[in-house]
Amino acid sequence: MKTANSLELNASRQFTPWLYDQNISLVFTTYQAGKLFFIGLQPDGKLSVFERSLERCMGLYVQGNSIYISSLYQLWRFENVLATGQTHDGYDGLFLPQMGYVTGDLDIHDLVVCPDIAEKQAEQLVFVNTLFSCLGTMSESHSFKPYWQPPFISKLAAEDRCHLNGLAVREGKPKYVTTVSRSDVADGWRDKCIDGGCVIDIETNDIVVEGLTMPHSPRWYRDRLWLLNSGTGDFGFVDLERGQFEPVAFCAGYQRGLAFHGDYAVVGLSQVRKNKTFRNLPISDRLTAKQAEARCGLVVIDLRTGDVVHTFRIEGVVEELYDVQFLPNFRRPMAIAFKTDEIRRVITVDDG
Repeated sequence: MKTANSLELNASRQFTPWLYDQNISLVFTTYQAGKLFFIGLQPDGKLSVFERSLERCMGLYVQGNSIYISSLYQLWRFENVLATGQTHDGYDGLFLPQMGYVTGDLDIHDLVVCPDIAEKQAEQLVFVNTLFSCLGTMSESHSFKPYWQPPFISKLAAEDRCHLNGLAVREGKPKYVTTVSRSDVADGWRDKCIDGGCVIDIETNDIVVEGLTMPHSPRWYRDRLWLLNSGTGDFGFVDLERGQFEPVAFCAGYQRGLAFHGDYAVVGLSQVRKNKTFRNLPISDRLTAKQAEARCGLVVIDLRTGDVVHTFRIEGVVEELYDVQFLPNFRRPMAIAFKTDEIRRVITVDDG
């Protein structure tokens, strides 16, 4: 299907029946186009695509009826205001911005909600402050409060030294991060992106696995640490005992964004940039050998077989995605944002 601004969206034949069978929808961000997309089903079973503008939106975290989103200089919590069985213009999920924090442009990547963190922070949010090479939490009076920094980072500075980007929660607490390098100089990660990537256990400061190529999106699921080795195109998991990354599936695109539902993983794909940092990545040679080109979109991987079983391709003005999440029990969600009159007129009452 086509939408405005030369955007073409194409799903594989069984993608919509799969959404129906799983009783889910999807939400993803593209900071390159400044859009938040909801993918669901219309009443007739056809694909429903709903988008809102949110400047440089990146990290996503879904918890029940809440969606947390990072944007250019703010963090937002969107809340579904519809009760079960209610609809709004044919949508069964209506996500309204309810809380926002002004952080400044920290280049926030992944974010998580951690109810078990030792110090009860506002909203209990922990986020990857990529600009300052650390993890941060919300502050009532400042842009952020430092939570953890890699042991090789000697100073918190707005220099994106190692390109810290991913954060995984284990048992309710922040546990693992991905970083493109262990550089301690401004923008130094670009010189070590081929094999400088690693995963760090933030409780012990141990390097869990190293030698990765632009790793992203670590996630703890079914007693395994999964991640995207984006520079090689591999989705897989870390053997924690051996300290080794085990590929499960190759994806035809630069990977960012990973979520799980049942026996499936969904991975976000982007086209590979043409600049110096990206053009020498191994994924380019692997795509050439497979006579394929990098694509933008989503792929669904069956964890039991490692096969890509469904695809959702995006062509046109959107070339890069950042994060993706499942929305269980929502057939057709939408959101109210800031550039239309709707935000003035959608008013809800907390009746206790």
